[in-house]
Amino acid sequence: MSTINQHVKPGSLLISEPFMPDPNFKRSVVLLTEHGEEGSVGYILNQKSKLYLKDLIQDCWESELPIYFGGPVASDTLHFIHRAYDRMQSGTQIADGVYWGGNFETLKLLVNHQQIQPEEVKFFVGYAGWESEQLSDELLDKSWILTNKYQHSLLFETEVDELWREVVLALGPNFAHLANFPENPMWN
Repeated sequence: MSTINQHVKPGSLLISEPFMPDPNFKRSVVLLTEHGEEGSVGYILNQKSKLYLKDLIQDCWESELPIYFGGPVASDTLHFIHRAYDRMQSGTQIADGVYWGGNFETLKLLVNHQQIQPEEVKFFVGYAGWESEQLSDELLDKSWILTNKYQHSLLFETEVDELWREVVLALGPNFAHLANFPENPMWN
C-alpha cells in the first residue's frame, strides 16, 4: 500500500488541481465517504443544481433545501451528509460530527417540521466513484490534493462559488498561489 493510500480515509477532502480537464470535477471539492480495497466513494460539495428537495421528494412539499451534483455515477440516486446526529440518531460518522446517510424517514420528518437547518444537511444526486487503485493513481498523477485538516463547517456553510478557493487557502502558504490561478490559463 502506498503512503498516499495510508492518508486517504472517509472524511478526507479531495481538491481538484486548478486545470483538471474533466468537466465533472472542474475546481471541485470532494468529500470521501468510503475508501477501501474495493474502491472509493465521495460527493462533490460545490456543484449546486437548480433543484430543491421538494422537486425530488413529494413528502418534502415545502423544502427549499438545495440539491447538489454529487458526481457522474448513478445520477438517479439521492444521498446526504449531515450534522444532526443528535436528532437523526443514524448515519455513519465520516469525520468529527459529520455523518453520511441515515434514516431517511426521520430526516423527512425533521425537514417537514423545520427541525433541521440548511447548514446541517447536504443532499446530492449521484456520486463520484473510483475503482480499486484508481484514486491512488490519480493522486500520484497530482490530479487531486488530499487533505484531512479542515474546518468541518466549510462543508456546510461556505458558498459553493468560494469553497474550492477557501479550501485551497486553508492548505497553507505552499498552496495559496493556486487559489489565484485563472480558470482558463489563456486569460492570464
